[in-house]
Amino acid sequence: MDIIRVEGGHPIEGRVCVSGAKNSALKLMAATLLAPGKTTLTNVPNISDVHVMGKVLKGMGATIEVVDEHSLVIDTSAVDQWEAPYELVAKMRASTAVLGPLLGRMGKAKIAMPGGCNLGARKIDMHILGLEALGVKFDTEHGYIYADAGEGMHGETVTLEFASVGATENLIMAAVRAKGTTVIDNAAREPEIVDLANMLNEMGAQITGAGTPVVTIEGVSELHPVTHRVIGDRIEAGTFIVAGALMAGDAGVEVVGFAPHHLGMVLKKLELMGIDFERIEGGVRVYRVDTIRPVDIQTLPFPGFPTDMQAQVMVLSALADGSSVITENIFENRFMFASELVRMGANIRIESHHAMIHGVKGFSGAQVTSPDLRGGAALAVAGLIADGTTEVSAIHHIDRGYEHFVKKLVELGAHVERVTVPDPIDD
Repeated sequence: MDIIRVEGGHPIEGRVCVSGAKNSALKLMAATLLAPGKTTLTNVPNISDVHVMGKVLKGMGATIEVVDEHSLVIDTSAVDQWEAPYELVAKMRASTAVLGPLLGRMGKAKIAMPGGCNLGARKIDMHILGLEALGVKFDTEHGYIYADAGEGMHGETVTLEFASVGATENLIMAAVRAKGTTVIDNAAREPEIVDLANMLNEMGAQITGAGTPVVTIEGVSELHPVTHRVIGDRIEAGTFIVAGALMAGDAGVEVVGFAPHHLGMVLKKLELMGIDFERIEGGVRVYRVDTIRPVDIQTLPFPGFPTDMQAQVMVLSALADGSSVITENIFENRFMFASELVRMGANIRIESHHAMIHGVKGFSGAQVTSPDLRGGAALAVAGLIADGTTEVSAIHHIDRGYEHFVKKLVELGAHVERVTVPDPIDD
């Protein structure tokens, strides 16, 4: 198996350019189903989740030309299947994003029940309830969801119980081909949703209000292919900003390729923790902080603090001069990461969806296991400041969302390597 080995205590500095946003690229790839022909996506991250979504589209009859490492031409002209099979959906929950586009394109869909990171009950009830309001009929059996739009979808006002990103995206992608006007109330406001709406509008859709709690979609009869650039990954940016706050040399670490306002609440909380950074063109420069101040954080939908940055900031909080509380409101299993950080010397107590964190003087290198995508990256970042060597296993989680993670750290001067070791289970 592959592991990431980190030798702690070495300062990092220089410039890192983040890749395209995973959570945007996957939905944009799904949206190409709505416009028969060749759509070109640029700034696509070269990560395993993108490869899985490519297989989902190919299984439906699409062809994908890899122009370069970050550009894809997706031809959906010959799409004639409407099934996302179990073996792919089980690997990545985001593959359920083809549900809305398939209903818009073909009027029906068959989707396996979702998988992905083990973060708890990530139900798609709201997707189904919203699409039912547009006239879609659903059946579930043998682990599959069957959806049929019958005579076609019609516009309707849909109020989401929770500002779900996935439900908002699926509803937008279905509604662009529904007859009449669809209004999504309590819509998610994430930058990735704005990116999706922008591309769909370039394709000929009529979407207004993306990025606000009320999104209005006027249905259109057809969409056409376009060329579109994926926005930068704000979560990858946040991960490297935390790494810089822990171990930046005198020159600091420049993190570029993203829009800082997409990380507004994260940067605000980091300021409260005493992290020193400045805005530069296309990103921020962050400096190492000697004394980290404690802070209380609760994860919320955008523009609140993102759940995907919770583990990285917990690393900072675990070294703070005082006690912090992190409240996780999005995923109930997101604190699996905490027990691994405790192995490195952190003092963390979990009570329900609260993490009580008492700052310690430092971490000790240890063997730890990635519990999920963001937690795995955060453990590697913790290893940068730990005394001794940290070995992070189950790094397939990290591969799902971080492109060339080890290489980027090495280019900043970190003593990090990816190595293949015997799987202890096989011994």
